[in-house]
Amino acid sequence: MKQSVIKELATAEVRERLEEEKKQLLKLKFNHAVSPLENPMKIKAYKKTVARLETELKARFLKEKEDSKK
Repeated sequence: MKQSVIKELATAEVRERLEEEKKQLLKLKFNHAVSPLENPMKIKAYKKTVARLETELKARFLKEKEDSKK
């Protein structure tokens, strides 16, 4: 998922998507531990997506906090 797509989502949608991506990443890791995945680069892609979502949530939180101080 690209950063531009993430920025268009509402905060609630970002949180929901983050939970889904984390669950999927965990599932992939377990499957890879049991038997090798056909494409282990999927794990890397999910990690990056989770990081992007978390970064966007943090940025929104900081912006909200900054706006409330004004």
